[in-house]
Amino acid sequence: MKSKSNKTSECASAKPMKGSDVLVRCLENEGVDTIFAYPGGQSIDLHNAFTRTKKIRVILPRHEQGCGFMAQGYARATGKVGVCMVTSGPGAMNLLTTIADAYMDSIPMVAITGQVFQRLIGKSAFQETDVFGMTLPIVKHSYLVLKAEDLPQIIKEAFLIAKSGRPGPVVIDIPKDVQQKVFVPNFDAKPDLPGVPPIPHASDEQLAAILDMLSKAERPVIYAGGGIIAAGASDLLKKFSDMFDIPVATSLMGIGAVDPRKPKNLYWFGMHGTYAGNKAVYESDLLLALGTRFSDRVTGLVSKFAPRAKIVQIDIDVAEQNKNVPVDLGVNSEVSYALKRLIALAKKGGVKKPDLSKWLEHIAEIKKKFPYPFARFVRKNITAQDAIAALYEVSKGGVTVTTGVGQHQMWTPQNFIFDKPRQFISSLGSGTMGFGLPAALGVKVAKPDETVVDIDGDGSFQMNIQEMATAVAEKIPVKVMLINNQFLGMVMQWEDILYGGTRANTILSLDPNNMGGPENVEAVYPDYCKIASGYSWESARVYRKDDLKKAVKAMLDSKKPYLLEVIVEHDEHVLPFIPPGKSAEEIIITK
Repeated sequence: MKSKSNKTSECASAKPMKGSDVLVRCLENEGVDTIFAYPGGQSIDLHNAFTRTKKIRVILPRHEQGCGFMAQGYARATGKVGVCMVTSGPGAMNLLTTIADAYMDSIPMVAITGQVFQRLIGKSAFQETDVFGMTLPIVKHSYLVLKAEDLPQIIKEAFLIAKSGRPGPVVIDIPKDVQQKVFVPNFDAKPDLPGVPPIPHASDEQLAAILDMLSKAERPVIYAGGGIIAAGASDLLKKFSDMFDIPVATSLMGIGAVDPRKPKNLYWFGMHGTYAGNKAVYESDLLLALGTRFSDRVTGLVSKFAPRAKIVQIDIDVAEQNKNVPVDLGVNSEVSYALKRLIALAKKGGVKKPDLSKWLEHIAEIKKKFPYPFARFVRKNITAQDAIAALYEVSKGGVTVTTGVGQHQMWTPQNFIFDKPRQFISSLGSGTMGFGLPAALGVKVAKPDETVVDIDGDGSFQMNIQEMATAVAEKIPVKVMLINNQFLGMVMQWEDILYGGTRANTILSLDPNNMGGPENVEAVYPDYCKIASGYSWESARVYRKDDLKKAVKAMLDSKKPYLLEVIVEHDEHVLPFIPPGKSAEEIIITK
């Protein structure tokens, strides 16, 4: 006769609890150690409940958008689910941008929103919005909790959905009466997700077909995306690519999946990627796309994308098969499993290793002719590229970097060579300005022993500048390298290239008729060092080349939140550049 277990279920020992306390316990059970949360009338019960936990740190941002981006920074740095919480109405609406951003970049996030009492839903009550309906197009799943007793099951399901398969955001909208209801919770409730498909695995027949195509290829390239990093498959990718000497080009989301300094690798390609990466993909005869969705910023004109290549796509999301680019072989599979089996099948023998010596020699010639970054020009004054290169040199590449969105975002991976997964953290699918600073805070909270630097532009930085207060109040010593050119630089660049240089509301100076800059630094305003002082940050301004590296070192050595304002030339362009609707054939490499 089998002996009965001595374990007592959490359900059997549960006592009556408020719904708000049940939520906190459920998050504890999911291993949550940090939540980024901004309070309001419809979430006050939830905030009250968090005062009773000793396992979860609650960080108060200064805006709901900062809240969501902090959760994203946490998730992007660790691969764990980032958790944020806001109130109803405008609080929830301020979070929408961050939810859409997480959806575009496949970031696991659970967003909890307070909601009005159920009896008021649909009555246009104060601060009521249909969060469930508004978020449906930008989430993996949305919940409106109508029964408090369902909370334990819903929380388990939400975390499972957020992190399984292709990661993404999940919203849980909780009415106030659900938060306040007292009941005996069933923490042993099981997830009930009959519509969720099992994790797909490639068949050996499909993988054998890929190996057969590879054995016949003369110019193969691996195109690696963010799915490699999400799956923790970087080491497998390196092993597979080295086994056959296949060059690897990544998307921006895939940066750090392999070491770009290896002679055969191509770093990243696409609109502002390396010339060698774009050229190699264009000339390839076999393109193995792993964990990626063929973004338009990568493909350019689809009809001219890798026109002579057979294209294989391995991706966990079957909806991505043939969505943007027609493929010769689509494999719906978790990418780490596929790579493991490819390696195992190749080791068994019978797979002819292609002779890629001529292909690798050709790539080496391209890289020699167009070294990376080849579009950096020597100017009298500091350029943004100079500043980022100085950060790389002084830090020896040993910091984690977040960015805002704009020219600096593209210059960052051009001048700071990222060789590790989750070292470059940026809003890429959605391209949301204001991402950099709050994301840096989330990264630093997740990895307190790492130095975290937000490389930002003056346009993007101002969109969530209020989070400087959060850094001080919560003792999160992030660094900001602020590239100040007093322009919306990327839009300015498009004006120059596509609109004849007409300036249409792209100047950010407080006096557009008296532009400041390295030659007129006294006219550069706003004065970000004064702003930093108002938030109790340490800061410095640099505009002379001779002072740059010393200033970067002072920033990195500081133990406090630190802003380094770098005054730069405003008329630089991010190059290479493949204009919208063009192909790699039409890449612009010089002004």
